[in-house]
Amino acid sequence: MRADIDAHGDRELPSAYRRREEHGVNELEEGTRLDLDFGKLRAVAATGSEVVPVVLQDAASKDVLFIGYANEQALKATLDERIAVLWSTSRNELWRKGASSGDVLELVDVRVNCEQNSLLYLVNRTTGGACHTKDASGKARPTCYYRSVAGEGALRHD
Repeated sequence: MRADIDAHGDRELPSAYRRREEHGVNELEEGTRLDLDFGKLRAVAATGSEVVPVVLQDAASKDVLFIGYANEQALKATLDERIAVLWSTSRNELWRKGASSGDVLELVDVRVNCEQNSLLYLVNRTTGGACHTKDASGKARPTCYYRSVAGEGALRHD
């Protein structure tokens, strides 16, 4: 995959989001070097999209799967279709989780925080996978949080 193509394979991203390849490994997604994107929210704001953050959590295990964004259209589609639908801030379009991977997240409940500026989607994983990255066996990871901060500038695979 080219370094300027996003995880969905179809759009050039700002340099902060580009995949970093080192020795054939996507350093950003698989490496052990901490390289947090503190500019993410500024980049989202720069698109002009009116969105709120969405935490996606497994309803049974309570594992946090990943963080996404929803606009009014994505929330309506989520409620109507009973699956996780988000707003892709890199592609500026609706993103039905699992539409291409098969890792659909079935909706159990939608909760709103006290300030009404973020959402929590409680979901059931239909395949066990939730992340677009793969583990060593080639299966979609069950959550996007598969590394821990191991110290200053370092990550550890869990």
